[in-house]
Amino acid sequence: MSKAPSTNATRILKQAGIAYTEHLYRFEEHGGTRVSARELGVDEHAVIKTLVMEDERGAPLITLMHGDRDVSTKELARQIGVRSVQPCQPEVAQRHSGYRVGSTSPLGTKKLLPIYGEATIFDLGRVYLNGGSRGFLVGLDPKDLEKVMKVNRVSVAI
Repeated sequence: MSKAPSTNATRILKQAGIAYTEHLYRFEEHGGTRVSARELGVDEHAVIKTLVMEDERGAPLITLMHGDRDVSTKELARQIGVRSVQPCQPEVAQRHSGYRVGSTSPLGTKKLLPIYGEATIFDLGRVYLNGGSRGFLVGLDPKDLEKVMKVNRVSVAI
């Protein structure tokens, strides 16, 4: 495999002095966390999805979720005090995050978006999340995420 890319996400981690590992894998369109977990030989539960969503007014937000779980949008809306939450269309998500779908990292987004992370993510010793490029994950202690960005913990996994 080639050298890991330098992205907004990795620049933020380096500037904050956060220890992380770089993991390249062969990206498959629509493969999601199942493919990245398989390619890296890690549990899909530790591969974290970065989902760009919006509330009923179109206000964007990011949800972090275990790769093998889904988000209860109804419960997320209830916990954050809005009427409804739904995933953004890919082109809208890209406008908000600055990342192509399949490469979205919660770090270094184009716009500062509120971030809601499934609380059980922070019980894990190590997680893998998108490093800002397709086929590129970074591995780190999930508690370090809270050192570089404000994460609102929620319990919305299904």
